[in-house]
Amino acid sequence: MGKSSAKSQQDNDNFGNQEEILLGVLTAIDDDANTSQRTISRQLDVALGLANAYLKRCVRKGWIKIQQVPHRRYAYFLTPQGFAEKTRLTGQYLTASFNFFRQARNQISDLMGQCVEKGWTRIVFIGVSELAEVGTICAHDYPLKVLAVIDPVHAGGQFCGMPVHASVAECEQVDAAIITSYPKTDLALRLAARELDSQRVLVPKLLKLSQAKSAPAQEPTQAAAE
Repeated sequence: MGKSSAKSQQDNDNFGNQEEILLGVLTAIDDDANTSQRTISRQLDVALGLANAYLKRCVRKGWIKIQQVPHRRYAYFLTPQGFAEKTRLTGQYLTASFNFFRQARNQISDLMGQCVEKGWTRIVFIGVSELAEVGTICAHDYPLKVLAVIDPVHAGGQFCGMPVHASVAECEQVDAAIITSYPKTDLALRLAARELDSQRVLVPKLLKLSQAKSAPAQEPTQAAAE
């Protein structure tokens, strides 16, 4: 791995779930000082207790001030330090997002090149995600046909103009599959291996999963897929 790719991976690793929640809290308060903890928890899709914990953390750090308003309510305000932290986190988030897109594009393009070399021209993606969305962009550069996205949870819908099916068996003549599911990557790999030769199930390196894990999976259930 070269210096640039190593730095790119480090940037991605440095912006994790905690930073994303912090940025969400600061952004929500910047947008509306009268927002509530319950509203923040809904916007960020986190538990109310977790939203409260992050708000308290921001107060301790000096990023947020709380002011009592009529009707026993509270208003939240970003301090100058809070604005600075929000700006820093936003820049870090954008950098991580750009690096993710660049890595995803390069790695999926490499996998599609391998498919073309082997004569595998009819492929599917396993998992509705941003990674699959990047894959639809990459596919325009190769003589491939992306038949569908395989995702039991979203089956019956559409994704980036492609049908979403519950299983590979619903598609005709699938030559290969590219795993685009995360964080349930291991499950997606094992489920794909039930219907295709494991050598035809390809995994982008950024998912950090070895194809050696593609042991037969148990019969999938709706709960497991979610």
